[in-house]
Amino acid sequence: MTAVQQWDGFAAIESDTRAMVADPRWAALPPQAKAQAVAARTVVTPDGGRWMFGAYARWYRHDPADDRWLPSAPPIDQRLRAAAYVTQHTSAPDPALIPTGPDFAFEYGSTQGFVGPDVPWEITEKVRAILLSRRSARSEDFPLPGDGPFKEVFASDVPSTVAAVWGTLMWCAYAPAFDGNEVLLSMFGEFLGKALPGDDWVRWLHPISLEDLAHLYGERVRAGMPKAALRLAAVMANTADAVLDDDRFRPRASALVEMLAPALRTHDLDHEAARRGDAVLRRTWLARCPSHLAQAVICETSPGDHFGHTVYDLIEALGYLGRTDPRSVAAALLAADVAALAPAVAPRLYPWLDPELRQVMHAVLSDPGHALRRYWPVDGQLPEALRPPDRGSAAALLGSAYATGLAWCGLTGVKVPEHGFATASAVVERLRYQR
Repeated sequence: MTAVQQWDGFAAIESDTRAMVADPRWAALPPQAKAQAVAARTVVTPDGGRWMFGAYARWYRHDPADDRWLPSAPPIDQRLRAAAYVTQHTSAPDPALIPTGPDFAFEYGSTQGFVGPDVPWEITEKVRAILLSRRSARSEDFPLPGDGPFKEVFASDVPSTVAAVWGTLMWCAYAPAFDGNEVLLSMFGEFLGKALPGDDWVRWLHPISLEDLAHLYGERVRAGMPKAALRLAAVMANTADAVLDDDRFRPRASALVEMLAPALRTHDLDHEAARRGDAVLRRTWLARCPSHLAQAVICETSPGDHFGHTVYDLIEALGYLGRTDPRSVAAALLAADVAALAPAVAPRLYPWLDPELRQVMHAVLSDPGHALRRYWPVDGQLPEALRPPDRGSAAALLGSAYATGLAWCGLTGVKVPEHGFATASAVVERLRYQR
């Protein structure tokens, strides 16, 4: 006798929506028709939660308080998924929530940090070749910015060509937490002005913004050295191209290659924008990002949504927990990191979390005896119930937890801690003896 497959409302609607968006006729539909089609596939769970599978092939949960839809990884509890039913949401969804078609082709890459799986040798050698070819550039022609993140990392006589390689790697990396022995970092050793953040085990590196990269290019244009600016743009594009085969770099690296390509073909294309300032140049580059890669640059275009999507990634990284709800655990771990560093900023994060995650995070922060605090790191160690089953799972948890920490620090203006966040730091112990 053939077994009857249990209904799963989330899986059914996701499959149906993917097929609908993949249909060639989808692109030609008017926006209102697309919105109605997506709204007609709203999933409702027994707790009253409303979910929609929308833009960039992700789930969004409705917040009835302000009628917003927020990125939110769906529950994994099969009973909850089986009890879900489909309905038509009455109000029109935000147009940004509606799939365009190409957005469903976006590949999210890997959320793993660079502790655990090494950067492949072939990629490291490509980057090394770029660095060696640019290390001898005259610092008079390629001066390091007088302040900012590059000045904090490099010695004063290092040319900005070296900074362009470094900055590209840091901007493209989903979660720039690196093994202290990582070759990709050690090749920069002779250029450093001081020790990198972290310790010999893990270097908790700080992100570089797109405006920081734009400054390298724009400063040379404003100084009347357009050829030097072009060389810097080429260094950035070449470095991004070199790391495309590592999923931890690929999404943003793909976007950067696309954004810079027109300026490399038409050498004076960005000169006017550069003369108007780095912020204008940054916006010019972002405007050239292809629509199917827009999710890769959401860290630049919407810090709040970026934070929400990193929490989504953290929930997915906790999928190994089985019967334990990864959503609640993710909210508890976020609470642990915020409590350890800057508990006062929690209210500024709540608007970017769905109602359930917001409630869980607030409850865990407010109640010292809350049951979910059993998942908090203790003395720098993960509790046994949270230990990842293998190296890959541990690297994904470390990376997503670190990326989430960077996202909420960027959103609130809190300084990134030199030795990492509580959760990500605790995961290191799981990887330390697997070097």
